[in-house]
Amino acid sequence: QVQLVESGGGLVQPGGSLRLSCAASGSAFSINAMGWFRQAPGKEREFVARISGGGTYTDYADSVKGRFTISRDNAKTTLYLQMNSLKPEETAVYSCAADDRFSGLVVARTPSWYAYWGQGTQVTVSS
Repeated sequence: QVQLVESGGGLVQPGGSLRLSCAASGSAFSINAMGWFRQAPGKEREFVARISGGGTYTDYADSVKGRFTISRDNAKTTLYLQMNSLKPEETAVYSCAADDRFSGLVVARTPSWYAYWGQGTQVTVSS
């Protein structure tokens, strides 16, 4: 079993930056693909970014491309999301997800594809 724990959320002003972390434990050696998703109140969970096991493949939602950067440190079994130029509409609970598989197909942008989930961390963008 894999456990994922996010951290780094908080309150930030519009245009500001935050760095989220997701620490994996348990059977973390089996993890391949990892991703970030977010869910705003009253909305469905949406894809933000994903990364392959070796970190050579990354994929971003169009809305965050050029502002967010996903990365991972496999030695520390930690996933990161650097978020710059944040907007109020990006206020949401951000969750990390992981799976033992990898796929470059769009199906891996869907929440149901991932087997493991963290509890989420709140990001609030407001002045």
